[in-house]
Amino acid sequence: MKVGILLSGCGVYDGSEIQETISAMIALEELNIQYVGISVNKNQHHVINHLDGSEMNETRNMMIESARIMRGNVVDIKTITPSDIDGLVIPGGFGNAKNLTTWAFNGADGEILPEVKLLLINLVNIGKPIAALCVSPILISLAFKDSTISPTLTLGSTNEKSPYDIHSFHIGIEKNGGKSLEKGINDLCIDENNRIICAPCYMQDASLLEIRNNAKMAIEKLAEFID
Repeated sequence: MKVGILLSGCGVYDGSEIQETISAMIALEELNIQYVGISVNKNQHHVINHLDGSEMNETRNMMIESARIMRGNVVDIKTITPSDIDGLVIPGGFGNAKNLTTWAFNGADGEILPEVKLLLINLVNIGKPIAALCVSPILISLAFKDSTISPTLTLGSTNEKSPYDIHSFHIGIEKNGGKSLEKGINDLCIDENNRIICAPCYMQDASLLEIRNNAKMAIEKLAEFID
């Protein structure tokens, strides 16, 4: 059994969320599931100084940066087919909204990279499960916009503390033809028909232990779908 981990860089503000990624990797190893990083051989939208939030005058490649997290265990998304993996995990991070899509700039009217869209559509079409953590359900929303598939997704709960406008994200999900559910840090959103699992993770104001537990819940459900 092998699961892909789709990454958009290294770091929450301009790539993939590292703590969510590592939590997912540990949960996979605990279940004796192999994993491989998957990324896009293109430059990030920009590079952010994670000390002060300022934009840096440099360029970084998504795939090279993702290799930092995966210790080099990353392949180009263009070389992956659905037959290569049994499921997919997508950690959060602003890279989902800036690098893999343009949601950060255009909201629900944004675009998704064609190679990312193709992988997501192909996996769902053949029934292979996807675990989307944190903000990454926006990828699924954009991938299936204007299609006959209406995924059920969550970006979290407005009933818990959050640094983000979860209500606006859910409006975007609905605008693109999906269904949104309110789910907190101790829960999952499970779309049984499309075999999509969403875990809010850092969309909520949560501790690292809560993030690890929420990611673990998602991975355990992913493994159930694979079995």
